[in-house]
Amino acid sequence: MMKISKIREMSSPDLEKELGELKTELFKLKFSLATNGLDNPMKIKEVKRDIAKINTVLTERKIAELKA
Repeated sequence: MMKISKIREMSSPDLEKELGELKTELFKLKFSLATNGLDNPMKIKEVKRDIAKINTVLTERKIAELKA
């Protein structure tokens, strides 16, 4: 699970890359859950939260750019 402070330190291109990786991971986790079950189903929730945190920071940055 990523901390919000760590996310804010990352650059926007790095966040975009991380977002893509997390979405891929989420797809794989959901696929595994559907086919043979997961050892830790809570991992899906953690990945979703990380995606939401990254989207929030990216949106904050876009709003800040528009105001500047």
